[in-house]
Amino acid sequence: MTASIVGITDELLATAKDVYADDETVREIIDQLEERLHEPLRLALAGMVKAGKSTLLNAMLGERIAPTDTGECTRVVTWYRYSPTPTITLHPRVGEPRRMPIRRERGLLVLDLGGLSAEEVEWLDVGWPLQALKSVILIDTPGIASLSADTSTRALRFLTPDDAPSAADAVVYLLRHLHGSDVKFLEAFRDNAAGAAQTVCAVSVLSRADEVGSGRIDSLLSARRVAHRYQRDPELASLTLGVIPVTGLLAEGARTLRESEYIAFRELAGLDRDERERLLVSADRFVRETDATGLSVVVRRDLLARFGIFGVRMATAIIRGGAASSSELSEELVQQSGLLEIQDFIARQFQPRAATLKARGIVLQLERLTREFPRQGTDAIRAGVERFTLAAHTLRELSLLADARSKGLPLTDEDAVEAERVVGAEGTDAHTRLGLSPQADDVIVHATAREGIARWRRLSESPLAGRAAVDACRVVIRTLEQIASEAAAAVSDVGAGRTGGAAPDIDSAGRPAHRTGQDAAQQSEHDERGLRRDHRLKLRALGAQSHPLG
Repeated sequence: MTASIVGITDELLATAKDVYADDETVREIIDQLEERLHEPLRLALAGMVKAGKSTLLNAMLGERIAPTDTGECTRVVTWYRYSPTPTITLHPRVGEPRRMPIRRERGLLVLDLGGLSAEEVEWLDVGWPLQALKSVILIDTPGIASLSADTSTRALRFLTPDDAPSAADAVVYLLRHLHGSDVKFLEAFRDNAAGAAQTVCAVSVLSRADEVGSGRIDSLLSARRVAHRYQRDPELASLTLGVIPVTGLLAEGARTLRESEYIAFRELAGLDRDERERLLVSADRFVRETDATGLSVVVRRDLLARFGIFGVRMATAIIRGGAASSSELSEELVQQSGLLEIQDFIARQFQPRAATLKARGIVLQLERLTREFPRQGTDAIRAGVERFTLAAHTLRELSLLADARSKGLPLTDEDAVEAERVVGAEGTDAHTRLGLSPQADDVIVHATAREGIARWRRLSESPLAGRAAVDACRVVIRTLEQIASEAAAAVSDVGAGRTGGAAPDIDSAGRPAHRTGQDAAQQSEHDERGLRRDHRLKLRALGAQSHPLG
């Protein structure tokens, strides 16, 4: 089905090129749309000011390259994508793009606007050789509902423009407390990105989750309860596919943990219990002058800035629990931060649907072009848009999930749970959708899917089923038909001896992948142009990687 969606969209773009062959301006837009179709998923991080967007982005990357202070750079939309060699390109609102110097201070990447103000910069493009950028483009956006109207406008202009579909394919939205501005933005993104399909392609993150429990060791448990309550809120449930609590500061610190920090935590863990508890009673107490520990005030301040009081408490507890190395501590802290949950959600819900999510924005843009620049031949483009709508079953799945979360499905409780699972609420692989063991072979998958088709057809044909129930059944049946078709093809290939192929590119969570890099001498202006077209990107939970500049 993915190949079909990409094929239909490619044909639609080719038709549009023919129709607008003599219009250079429109042809340039179509070329950009074609580029977007074959580049990685664009995943934007959005939220109000100080929600922790840049910190979470660094945690997802496993390297501190996104600025987290309140400087000018945090007020600019910044793209992070894969490049064999580090590059930073500034795109001003007026004038040509320019390469910027690459500089780091105390391990942090310094993004310099070259004397321009944030208002004069359209966006920054950071290319970086990180494995975590091999299937996704991460986009850091300025805070919405900022005291600075210009800052909020830049974020909204990029994510929810008035005259075009969103430039982002999906959004990770960070919230600290459920605010009216959060709901307003998510409504605008849904309407802008999805058009009439009302497809939901956003997930919410309850950021700075440790603050919910005042930094106590059990803070994440309190945050999960709050997240669950938000997830059941009817207004929010119709706008986001879930709410996941994450402690971004702890996640960033864990992914970039230094050996010296592990040694400092080990020193704290080895203190007498009473002394340790008095020292960790609050952030203020932790950085006071004291004879209880040999760690200087400067070292303790650095630990607090990097991990927060919750992270310091958690790290010492984990070491007392048996973590005997910096790598063991890093892995445990990542587990406790909630980072793996958001990465797993992206891998299960957004990545498998990447082709359709990208194509949807492209098709909406083409539809807009036919309205704004009508001419002979645009009927063929509109016909292609209709073909796409019929083929893009993924969008109907996401729409049904949004309905299920916001108002429930017009089915029995048991059937509603099964319907959500089949359309991908728990994952998009066939075994998860069907509730089968991962070891089940294609014959079992095919048989189970066919049984499901028969059962859901009976439900849809019941005289007691209302229109909404029938529509929900049809979405489930279409999904099951796709699973059955793919399983049947796999069984047929095995019977014909057509098996094998390259192993999938998969890395275990928490481990950096090893790849042979391209020789730096081979990099040229072609690489800068090709940076936008690097399509082989994959996001996964990776261990901290070395700085690419050594």
